[in-house]
Amino acid sequence: MEDLLQVGIITGTHGLKGEVKVFPTTDDKNRFLDLDKVLIDKNGELIEKKVEGCRFFKQFVFLKFQGMNDINQVEQFKRCPLMVTREDAVPLEEDEYFIADLIGLTIVDDSGVTIGTLENVIQTGANDVYEVLTQDGGRILLPAIKDCILDVDMEEKIILVHLLKGLTK
Repeated sequence: MEDLLQVGIITGTHGLKGEVKVFPTTDDKNRFLDLDKVLIDKNGELIEKKVEGCRFFKQFVFLKFQGMNDINQVEQFKRCPLMVTREDAVPLEEDEYFIADLIGLTIVDDSGVTIGTLENVIQTGANDVYEVLTQDGGRILLPAIKDCILDVDMEEKIILVHLLKGLTK
């Protein structure tokens, strides 16, 4: 499991007083309201910053970091991922998982046959779609719905699925 989780990407600065414009990569941008600190991944170096303020405009989040009151201080963070520690992450409900924890899990169908490995999770708005790299090098897209995703076993690193008619050749 990843120790750090990405919650956004700093796309640029906003105004002259040190705000940054963040494109959220989390499904609930309101989670930024509760952030006390973040880690900025600047070319592999993690820089911790305390969050002083947060506001929203359209799909973006504007953050103000403590002690950074000038555009020149935050300019260096353009295009940097914004991370949080697992302890600072939003608590998950039952049957909810961080995407980073699902990637790489083995996909097994309800008859016990190993299908492949979860390679990507596509967020469509209606429901997520799991992109599976099959053992023969092909790809299958599985809707993350209860009829298809039967169980996620994080200890065994297995996702048990039911292949709905039409999902495979």
